[in-house]
This record gives sequence, structure tokens and C-alpha cells, in this order.
Amino acid sequence: MDHIAIMKKSWGLTEKILTGQKRIESRWYRSKVAPWDQVKVGDTVYFKDSGEPVTVKASVEKVLQIDNLDPVVVKEILNKYGNLDGIGAKDTGSYYELFKDKKYCILIFLNNPEKVEPFQIDKTGYGTMSAWMCIENIKSVRAK
Repeated sequence: MDHIAIMKKSWGLTEKILTGQKRIESRWYRSKVAPWDQVKVGDTVYFKDSGEPVTVKASVEKVLQIDNLDPVVVKEILNKYGNLDGIGAKDTGSYYELFKDKKYCILIFLNNPEKVEPFQIDKTGYGTMSAWMCIENIKSVRAK
């Protein structure tokens, strides 16, 4: 299965994926939404900054899904995996504030990140605010 992860452009995360500073993509939610139970080892994740074309892809090496989060568990996850998620020690506190009330966390370990020839996608049917898309084949959403 293929996935498209839409990243907050101002955080500069796609570049961190390419340089190896970010080896985990984390998603934090209040309810179980994509990619919960949908992303698997061997899948491919395509990354794009919001408002930009897809520019990076990586394969999924491992997936951890953690539920029943509370502020203590959130802090433990950030302390254990934050560095691999591209979160510097000085930024852990601000990310904790963003995630402390979330109930679900997905940690997607990335392997073999690489640049791809930039391409646009068609999000029709996925919702304009969708930040993660699960699709059978990337070709089905490539803009014509």
C-alpha cells in the first residue's frame, strides 16, 4: 500500500527526512484515524509539504501504535523517540504541549528516504484537510 503524508511546511520536516535527522514519522490523534491500522511494514510513504508537490518517499521499516495515552506516556514517548522523530531536545517541551491531550500515537519508522521527481496529487474524495492518505497505488492520485 502507498501513503501520502502531508507535512506542515514551516516545520521543515521533509528535508529532515532526506538528511536522516528524522527517521520516524509520528502522528498524534484524539481518535483512531488514518493511518491507524492501515500502515504496514514494507509500505511506501510519500511526503509533501502543504501546498507543495510530493518530493520525498521512504519505505516503512516498523510501526508502533500506542493507545490510551496520558500526559506521562506522551512525555515518555517524546523522551524515547523524539530525537529519531527530528525533535531536538530544546523543542521537546513545545511538542509535549501539542500532544499531551492526544489519545493515540503512531510511530512509523522510515527506511531508504529518497527524493522523487516532484508531482502534484489530486485529493478529491479525501477531504481538503486530510493530512494522511492511504491508497492502493500512488498512480491513482497523481494529478493528470
